[in-house]
Amino acid sequence: MRIRTGLTIAALAASLTIALSGCAQLEPVGSPIPTAEPTSAPEPSTDPAAAWLDGGRGIGLVTFGSSSLACTPVAEDVTADGQAITLTLAEPDAKAVCTADFTARGTYIAVPESVDPKADVTVSFRGTGFQGLVPLSGGGTLSPVADGKPSAGWFSSTGILLLTWGSSTCRPVVSDLAEEASGATVTFASDAKQACTMDFVPRVTVLEVKAPADPSAYTLTLKGGGLDGAVPVAG
Repeated sequence: MRIRTGLTIAALAASLTIALSGCAQLEPVGSPIPTAEPTSAPEPSTDPAAAWLDGGRGIGLVTFGSSSLACTPVAEDVTADGQAITLTLAEPDAKAVCTADFTARGTYIAVPESVDPKADVTVSFRGTGFQGLVPLSGGGTLSPVADGKPSAGWFSSTGILLLTWGSSTCRPVVSDLAEEASGATVTFASDAKQACTMDFVPRVTVLEVKAPADPSAYTLTLKGGGLDGAVPVAG
């Protein structure tokens, strides 16, 4: 009986040693390596921006708000002091019902003759709900554009302002935009039954594209809506 008890105690001691050594192997050898938290893409800027249009005779100003046509701001009282342009932004119709969305809208500004488009300018604007100052680098590489012909300019690395001319009630509506390495094909919807006024005004369309490797070689190919042709993007 004594021998059996001694063997039992020895066996228990051996089992305890093995269990303890097994637990020791499960303990972590060092602090866990922290994992980087996932990062989200930055939100697109909603600050006002500008681009040269019409070969330097015009500037497109980008503001954000309702996408309703009647709620797009109109430039008034445009003046210049040297290279500083000042203007008022006014709603075209105070009684207009505006949608509650928030998107980029383009407003055309006729550049005063005293301003040199090849030099830097500042555009200062104010109006009901609008106030700001936008710097715009000189357009040293601007190409001449024939009167009434489309033109385009970069207002950000992925944003283009497209200027077309025609009826104020039949503004271009983009139905498709197909991007390529050095440009994009923009297709416009056509409505033969739409009644258009006979005025001839500047219409600014905002386009969003992927940032190209060489923005200076980017070209828009326009199709439909009586706007067929190729338009290089300045800036």
